[in-house]
Amino acid sequence: MKLGVSTSCYYPLETELALEQVCKSGFQATEVFFNAESELKPAFTDILKDIKDNYNTEIVSVHPTFSLAESFMIFSAYERRLYEALDKYARYSEIAAELGAKYIIMHGGKPNGILSDEEYCERYMMVKNAALKNGVTVLQENVTAHRAGSVEFMRSMKNILGNEAEFCIDIKQAIRSGYEPISLVKEFIKNTKHYHLSDHSTASDCLLPLKNGCFDFQGFFDLLNNHSYNGACIVEVYSNAYSDYAEIIDSYKKLVKIL
Repeated sequence: MKLGVSTSCYYPLETELALEQVCKSGFQATEVFFNAESELKPAFTDILKDIKDNYNTEIVSVHPTFSLAESFMIFSAYERRLYEALDKYARYSEIAAELGAKYIIMHGGKPNGILSDEEYCERYMMVKNAALKNGVTVLQENVTAHRAGSVEFMRSMKNILGNEAEFCIDIKQAIRSGYEPISLVKEFIKNTKHYHLSDHSTASDCLLPLKNGCFDFQGFFDLLNNHSYNGACIVEVYSNAYSDYAEIIDSYKKLVKIL
């Protein structure tokens, strides 16, 4: 199992500077969160690759800025946009492969979409297959206010697609959707390939791990180890969850010690 910190924790720091901050902090692994269309250019990929190679940091996943448009582009009735989106995801998968990342994280469609669950799953597989051409897998994330924020929809994806339904489970998103995170992890553990970590309390649904929160990280890691999970657990919080970068490093070190 790998532990890491997402570049998104440093937003709105520019993506390449956030990656450098992650790498020089000594984190084992990271997820690169893209924030602009210009960051899809080959020259920018070279910059990111040079940074991660210089520090010997593993990039395990990428998160498209395109996620804001997925409901409109992929999961709507207008198929021309779908094929444009497939091209976009193919490009993200090329970048991911160059960076050594195995996964792309997808928010997916909104709950008010017109597609049936079966049609949604068909579109998901089209995106997934476009990325698999470059050896990269698209994971559906359980984002609140999106279709997969519902445990019932995640169950439907699993029932329709079986092992092809592959997830990224985000702790804070589970809290925001009204679910107990460990229960969600247990139910979908065989289909989950990636985790976003955060802590929470009665006052906040998004804290740095082990900073005044109540999430049972020891129990969480024990559960994953008991199921032989060998993927990554990446800290993903917002910048209002800390006041200094040193707090992120301290949180990461505490997680390493527990693991």
